[in-house]
Amino acid sequence: MPTFRDLLAQTKAQIREVDTEGAAGLIAGPTPPVVLDVREPDEYEQGAVANAVHIPRGHLESQVENRITNRGAPILVYCAGGTRSAFAAKTLADLGYTDVVSMAGGFNKWKNEGRDWAAPRTLNADQRNRYHRHLLLPEVGEAGQQKLLDAKILLLGAGGLGSPAALYLAAAGVGTLGIVDMDAVDESNLQRQILHNMDRVGERKVDSAKKTLTSLNPDVNVVGYDVRLGADNILDVFDGYDVIVDGTDNFPTRYLVNDASLIKRIPVVHGSIFRFEGQATVFAPYVGPCYRCLFPEPPPAEMAPSCAEAGVLGVLPGIIGSIQAMEAIKLVLGLGDPLIGRLMAYDAQEETFRSFRVPRDPECPSCGPNAGDIVIAEYDELCMPHVAALR
Repeated sequence: MPTFRDLLAQTKAQIREVDTEGAAGLIAGPTPPVVLDVREPDEYEQGAVANAVHIPRGHLESQVENRITNRGAPILVYCAGGTRSAFAAKTLADLGYTDVVSMAGGFNKWKNEGRDWAAPRTLNADQRNRYHRHLLLPEVGEAGQQKLLDAKILLLGAGGLGSPAALYLAAAGVGTLGIVDMDAVDESNLQRQILHNMDRVGERKVDSAKKTLTSLNPDVNVVGYDVRLGADNILDVFDGYDVIVDGTDNFPTRYLVNDASLIKRIPVVHGSIFRFEGQATVFAPYVGPCYRCLFPEPPPAEMAPSCAEAGVLGVLPGIIGSIQAMEAIKLVLGLGDPLIGRLMAYDAQEETFRSFRVPRDPECPSCGPNAGDIVIAEYDELCMPHVAALR
């Protein structure tokens, strides 16, 4: 029966190996390889070659095809001493990867020679368990989950749209969620505002939201703003956030949000609902259209009755708010095709989604090439007496 040494020698005879100097040359070369670390998580956490993809040897067969999709890409694989990486290189070749090299001497030799390495940021055991389904997605993985944990998203409103958006963003592990809302929980809210419950009636919405979200995911830092968002504070409130999720319910605030987002260059994920219909889009400053490109002026009051006047099906904001959460996550991760320059319209009665292309307006007074300086101002007089469709 062959010994382990025999198997190792046989394996090494079937793969390509380079020493640490050769590996460093490949990394610094014109076509750097994908660097693959096949050590165990506790080894990886102590230090790794910069930008290495980490897949423990025991999970290689089940994960590598999702993590490294190009079988023709050059791959440099290493472990602690060069043994596991040799077997890993053979496995990769058997899986159809055509340009694989194992680093002899492994990370121990690399580190002892004083070559560049770093202690990578890693998820702890609880986080790996919580976000396991994200980690399985090659488009997210551990690096993407770290981006989510580092992200700061501001939700305007803890109502019908803000509730599902906040719940899914918190569950996804967005590290900081700011919530702006100056209202208290009312029993009439509970038909659609699922952040709250009967025990919270009369409580401030930002406090109720924080209780719900931190109990859902202790990783999330919830920052409450129990204030009226206005010209005097909006720039300060927006400062430091990566994405704004707009669940506001009136035109004055929407125009104010638009102007502040253009100044701060922060994308806004917009949502609105009315009776059985909803809309969502993404306003990316100076990339796609802004809110004023779509709505240069507010509609007449009779065309924009409030939720209290016209009603709204309770599940509708759950659908639109969830779409807003998805768009916010896509922006954080740089994933897919966000709704920039597209307006998505949903009809609950027909159960249909329609998408409309919306170009930037070259004559837009806010984001057009000839637009003047943006002045943050209140728009209450412009948009009164009625407000837009409610959350």
